[in-house]
Amino acid sequence: MNRFQCLLCYDVNTSSEGGKRRLRRVAKACEAYGQRVQWSVFEVSATEVNFEKLLGRVLKIMDPELDSLRIYRLLGDRERIVTVFGRDRWVDFDGPLII
Repeated sequence: MNRFQCLLCYDVNTSSEGGKRRLRRVAKACEAYGQRVQWSVFEVSATEVNFEKLLGRVLKIMDPELDSLRIYRLLGDRERIVTVFGRDRWVDFDGPLII
């Protein structure tokens, strides 16, 4: 099962009618597939099938006239391509989990 890494960023216009509801729904959809690293930014590790499910779900929620979605596919493993300064809340769910 080939996985790839991507950064998903969104901007939902909350001053429009239904904007706050769309914002919550987009966040919930992203939380199901990735890890929030900033308020409207998620790191996603997914197969093509799961990524297409996430994309379809988010695009159904968004208003394309008011909202924005950006996806950056990351080339390589997170450890090699991401540098974090300050607190990093990322968890490797594919690795061993210690409770």
